Amino acid sequence: MTRITALVLTASLLGGALAAAPALTPAQEARAVAIQKNLRCPLCDTGESIEQSRSDISIKMRDSVREQVAAGKPTDQIYAFFAQRYGNFVLLDPPRRGRNLLLWGGPLLALVAGGGVWWTFLRRRSPGIPVAPLADPEPYDSYLDQVRRDTRSGGER
Repeated sequence: MTRITALVLTASLLGGALAAAPALTPAQEARAVAIQKNLRCPLCDTGESIEQSRSDISIKMRDSVREQVAAGKPTDQIYAFFAQRYGNFVLLDPPRRGRNLLLWGGPLLALVAGGGVWWTFLRRRSPGIPVAPLADPEPYDSYLDQVRRDTRSGGER
């Protein structure tokens, strides 16, 4: 009797799990997968999307995405739902507004600021630094230099 009870219990659990996942049209399925690829698994350290992750929470999140797509909710509303529950961290492509603008524009601002500092440095460089001529008319000869010094001083030692 326990074997039959276990079979009935397993069948009812599987039936409930299969009933929870709504059937989607191919277009809805493609949209659900696209949304799942843009949502991060909250437990995975590697930043996997819920579409790739096999954790329990990712499975539940995938089911929730499928349910919301089947209900006809817009994509932005689905992302807002998960962002409200898990924070903007869960979005692999965070929105470009508010504080997130710093994430998107920060590297560009740093590049522009660095270029400005470099330009200022080059413009304010000390003009007292001698610049060597491009072509020396006479190559340097240490012996000739010694002779010139000796002849200037009168050649006396």
